[in-house]
Formats: sequence, C-alpha cells, structure tokens
Amino acid sequence: MSIGVAILGSTGSIGCSTLQVLGRQRDRFRVAALTAHSNADLLQRQAAEWKPAYVGLVNGGSGVGARGSGVACLVEAATHPDVEIVVNAIVGAAGLEATLAALRAGKRVALANKETLVMAGELVTRTARECGGEIVPVDSEHSAVLQCVTGRQSAELARLILTASGGPFRTWTPERVAGATVDEALRHPTWKMGKKITVDSATLVNKALEVIEAHFLFGLPYDAVEVVVHPQSVVHAFVEFVDGSVLAQVGFPTMELPILYALTHPVRVPDAGTRRFDPVVAGTLTFEPVSSDLYPAYGLGRTAAATGGTAATAFNAANEVAVELFLDGKIRFGRIGETIARVLDAHHAGDAATLEAVLVADAEARRLAREAACR
Repeated sequence: MSIGVAILGSTGSIGCSTLQVLGRQRDRFRVAALTAHSNADLLQRQAAEWKPAYVGLVNGGSGVGARGSGVACLVEAATHPDVEIVVNAIVGAAGLEATLAALRAGKRVALANKETLVMAGELVTRTARECGGEIVPVDSEHSAVLQCVTGRQSAELARLILTASGGPFRTWTPERVAGATVDEALRHPTWKMGKKITVDSATLVNKALEVIEAHFLFGLPYDAVEVVVHPQSVVHAFVEFVDGSVLAQVGFPTMELPILYALTHPVRVPDAGTRRFDPVVAGTLTFEPVSSDLYPAYGLGRTAAATGGTAATAFNAANEVAVELFLDGKIRFGRIGETIARVLDAHHAGDAATLEAVLVADAEARRLAREAACR
C-alpha cells in the first residue's frame, strides 16, 4: 500500500521538486493532497496529473477544482485522512498552524518551512512529543545533520557546523551591498530557490533561521551550532561528536535528495534521478568565517535566539515584512537589516509556549516592522 503525501505549497520550488521526486517513487507514494497559494493554473495541472483526494487554493477562491480555499485549506490538507506525510513547503509564518495540526494528528511533517520552528520551536516540538507526530527536516543542512546522526545517541553529539554559500554578495563591500538591487539579490550562485529564501540567503538571515531550527531539532545549545561560509555548496553540514570525530554529508546542490530522505527516513531507497557525486567535478572546496560587516542580520538572528521567548518570532516577522518591501521596490537592501534591528530593539520578548502568544508577538512585530521601514 502506497503512502499518502500532502504537499502544502505544491506550486513553489520545493513543492515542484517534491512532485519530481514522487514521480520516480510512484510504487511507494501517492499524492493525497495539494495546496497552492495563488498559482491556480499550475495547481490545476498538478491535480489533473496526480488526482489527489484534496486540492486547496489559499488565495483565489475554490475554482480550478479546488475543494478548499483560504488559509483553512492548509490545515484541512494536513489533517486529511488519506495523508500520512505532510510536506510543508509553505514560505513564511503561514505554515505554522498546518504543522501543528499535522503533528496533533500524529503525522510525519517533512518540514521545509523554516519559520515553523523559528516562531514556535518549543510549542512545535512539544506537540510532536505529546501527540505522536514526527518532524523530519527537508532543509539540506538539517537533512545533512540528520543523515550523520541517525542511529547515534544524542549524548554523543557535541557540535554542528552548518554551511552557507555566502549568497551573491560574498565578495562585495558592505557599502555596495547596502544598495543592491532586487535583480542582484536574486542571482544566487549555487541554488535555485523562491524569491524570499533567495533574499534570505543574500542577507544570511536564512542561516540564522537554520541555527534556531537546529537548536530545536537536535537539542543542542546555540553556542554549539556554528556556521561557516562554503561557496561551493557541496558540504552541507559537519557534525562533531564528543570524541572529536567529525562526519560530513556532501553532494551537489539539489533539494531532491533531502526531500526523498525526509519521505523515507530512516530508510534509504534507490532513486535513479539523483545526481551522483564526483569529487573531481566538485573540485576545490573552501571555507570562510561569516563576516559580521557583510551579514549584520545574521548576528541579529543569533542574538534573538539567545534572548529566547518570542524574540525569534519577532526576528522572523520583521524579516518577512522587510523582504516583502524590498522585493516590492519600497526599501533598499540595506534597510532589511536596519528594520530587523529596530523591531528587536522595540520588542519585549515574552513566553512562546502557546500559539496565541506566538501569533500576538508575530502581529506586533509586523506592525513595528512596517513602521520602522517607513522612517
């Protein structure tokens, strides 16, 4: 019997990659639910090919054969009885409630939505423990860590080193970066991703978010989760154990392998579509420290993480607003970090143990971000 998979955000980059993976694994998996934000045409084509039991369109009504609409369709898809695994490929805070709903229903969540754990890591991990749900990361860095630690005892783990490409501005001066255009920010050197996460890679906010995720996924303190810049994007993470031994997971940049592993973990299955690694083709691999001058928003994220409570929620919300304004041409690139800093200065971190508290903090931080960005 094949396993039913829901893809939340099926028309985005991760969603489309997931369908490519599932297309090669039809004997193991079936698509049971699909949701999209607003790309009705692509959603209709996907639904016609896969014939899922549930189709939802968040923004655009219940046309194109969608059986659900509005944000409620995300929870409906995540908790559908035909679904066993939920691939959460939604961008931003909108993915949180669907993740919680799936975990309460005891499902596996293949998590590509960084914001879920950043906003409410304590709440999400507690829900998984108490309700029998499971969180398996899709991010290439966290998948790399998981692949290195599977079968090990948590007490054996000492340190994680996540890698970052450095984005398109790694060799620029801070002054030049501050005035970067949208087109320049979207020219990622090694990964093909959606616009929001591509900008997050240019600011290194994505890596701050991943540090917070790693803290909750693997139970390490923040000072045991480090980041290095690795322009070739071949080594995805290093894992150091208490005896000093270090393991790394390597591979050419592609999201299809971590997606497949999130679906099958802890088992590995053959996949003819995965690009095989060749060290000669990979060539010379280099590593650099993170520049605080080039990536000030990364430091802000780490500070928010160390503060605890709703500080990380505010960091994420401020970044989402600032990136949206930047992509819309309303603020310059340098204002992203400035906006985040102003929001964190004004935010009074509270407890993040309930969904209500998280959502209140999120809304307040968004209000502050819009005010700060307009100054």
